[in-house]
Amino acid sequence: QVQLVESGGGLVQAGAPLRLSCAESGRTSTTYAMGWFRQAPGKEREFVAAISRGGLNTYYADSVKGRFTISRGSDKNTVYLQMNSLKPEDTAVFYCAAGLRGSSRYADYDYWGEGIQVTVSS
Repeated sequence: QVQLVESGGGLVQAGAPLRLSCAESGRTSTTYAMGWFRQAPGKEREFVAAISRGGLNTYYADSVKGRFTISRGSDKNTVYLQMNSLKPEDTAVFYCAAGLRGSSRYADYDYWGEGIQVTVSS
């Protein structure tokens, strides 16, 4: 079993940066592809970014490309989402997810964190 815990969320002003972290524990002998998704009030959960198992490939939603960066920690069990130039429309609950393949597809992820709130004020 894999547990994922997000941290680093909060309230920021538009234009400010924020970094989310996702700590993985459990089956750490397996290196998973990791993804970030988000869900705004009244909207479906949507893909934000993903990183492959080896960390060489990254994928981004068009809405965050150039502003957000996903990366792995040196221990391979922590994944970060650096968010720059935040906009009010980025306000959402952000979820970390783990799976055997990195993709934008919700169904490719087997494990999910509980989510963390990010609120961007105008």
